[in-house]
Amino acid sequence: MSDHELKAKAIAFYLPQYHPISENDAWWGKGFTEWRNVTKAKPLFPGHYQPHLPADLGFYDLRLPESQQAQAELAKAYGIHGFCYYHYWFNGKRLLERPFNDVLASGEPDFPFCLCWANENWTRRWDGLEDEVLMGQIYAEEDDRLHMQWLAQAFRDPRYIRIDGKPLFLVYRAAKIPDPYRTTETWREEAHKLGIGDLHLCFVESFANEHNNPSSIGFDATVEFQPDWTQLGKPLQRGRRWNWARKLGIAEKAYIENNIYEYADIVEQMLAKPTADYKRFPCVTPSWDNAARRKNGNATIFRNATPKLYEHWLSEVIRRERSKQEGDRIVFINAWNEWAEGNHLEPCQKWGHAYLEATTRALQNVALPIEQQPISAISNA
Repeated sequence: MSDHELKAKAIAFYLPQYHPISENDAWWGKGFTEWRNVTKAKPLFPGHYQPHLPADLGFYDLRLPESQQAQAELAKAYGIHGFCYYHYWFNGKRLLERPFNDVLASGEPDFPFCLCWANENWTRRWDGLEDEVLMGQIYAEEDDRLHMQWLAQAFRDPRYIRIDGKPLFLVYRAAKIPDPYRTTETWREEAHKLGIGDLHLCFVESFANEHNNPSSIGFDATVEFQPDWTQLGKPLQRGRRWNWARKLGIAEKAYIENNIYEYADIVEQMLAKPTADYKRFPCVTPSWDNAARRKNGNATIFRNATPKLYEHWLSEVIRRERSKQEGDRIVFINAWNEWAEGNHLEPCQKWGHAYLEATTRALQNVALPIEQQPISAISNA
């Protein structure tokens, strides 16, 4: 399927976790990959979809070029324009770098890509020990220049995704950078020195302090992250009635220990968000459930997610993008393969290709506007 047949270009976030590295061996045990978390997950309440287990592609190892080739072929077949690889840079040291290194060195797969710098500290969050830093970020101008010198080789690749001819580069937590304006200026200056030219810099909107005009800190645009943690509202089984149920010991344990939401409600709330007065690329998620990573509770779970609800959300976002008179019509999808967070387009044993098929339909055809096709009418379809 060619891009000219589609109403918008869909870029899916891509997690390169699925291969062992020495650091994870030391921190989590020999041979650790994301699959270890995935396979240990258990349902926490009736109807809870866990574990999420892969279908077509199996428990792949991203050290194998065949795995990445199969992913790209599947994504392309269903209309995904490209992958946005998470990029882990810690003052010149990279982690989980092999899959993308292989993509650059081999020229395969022949599939568009861009990078998102996941600039958070690595901690023992999965053990509930978020204060124990395993690999920390230290920000400095010298490192900004070194970082851009490395990025330049990716930006020169003909497969790299560009906006108005400029390499598209995302920062996951711009608010973590002490002086983001200085950092972006340094990157732009260094990129010109290296012959890259102008950049199209975006930061990801996720937490409360990350929803602001990108130009104020030197960025060109933002990328919406889903879930948008600022718009989730109150979890299910919260409030006065449920407080009494807790005191009486009759509340459901899973709802006490975790944050559980109705996916249909989330879709409605996200579509009701006000339009930004700056350039923002929208995002949708097929589901969310990070219980696989939160064995001690405090997971966030969207229950009753279905391909039909996801298709409605994506279709409506695309319809709004088409209404724009100018600019790039790009929609991000979170994610291609975040299996331990329950948000993956890759086929699983429950839904098969249903989410990919929904993505294709949304990209090719625009569903009825939300006022003509209420979520309540399709949530039980």
